[in-house]
Amino acid sequence: MKSIKYDGKTVTPSKVICIGRNYVEHIKELNNETPDTMVVFNKPNSAISSELYYFSEDTRFEGEICFLIQKNKISGIGFGLDLTKADMQNKMKAQGLPWERAKSFDNSATLSDFVAFNGDLTKLRFELYINDKLRQEANYDLMIYKPNEMLEEIQSFMSFEDGDVIMSGTPKGVGNYKIGDKFVGKVYKGEKLLLITEFLVS
Repeated sequence: MKSIKYDGKTVTPSKVICIGRNYVEHIKELNNETPDTMVVFNKPNSAISSELYYFSEDTRFEGEICFLIQKNKISGIGFGLDLTKADMQNKMKAQGLPWERAKSFDNSATLSDFVAFNGDLTKLRFELYINDKLRQEANYDLMIYKPNEMLEEIQSFMSFEDGDVIMSGTPKGVGNYKIGDKFVGKVYKGEKLLLITEFLVS
């Protein structure tokens, strides 16, 4: 089983729960329809990675604020990349098929270490730099569904295990990447830097 670091300890998530289409500009960017309800899909434990790998020229990155769950509450904050095989996903969507082959493959959830958090969620924001250029940024206010809404909706049909991770959705600016690219993700509470993580694509 894959593990992550939380507040200096090793934690083994049973799953990663992803929220799709949670930023208006990203929905427009991909020419998707705005859903009537929260889009929720899972990545298995085998998708978790602390390294960022290159898979194919159509695989895109999606930077996201991530939440670690303990006792059915948000207890930690991290940064993650939801990797997506875009051509495959588009084909599956066109046929009305599930997304697992495009979203849930091994090492498709690249996660930072997590830090303890029990503060004001409304102040959260993140930035993603690729090769020292700002590529994505977003904050709590831009989320269609807020973190506590995510918790409530997920728990309406699925149980959390301690250590599970929620990936809260990506803003505009997604794209492809290549071997050697340097990714730097930063998560802030207001102007305070909570964490910084770096991935070098291999």
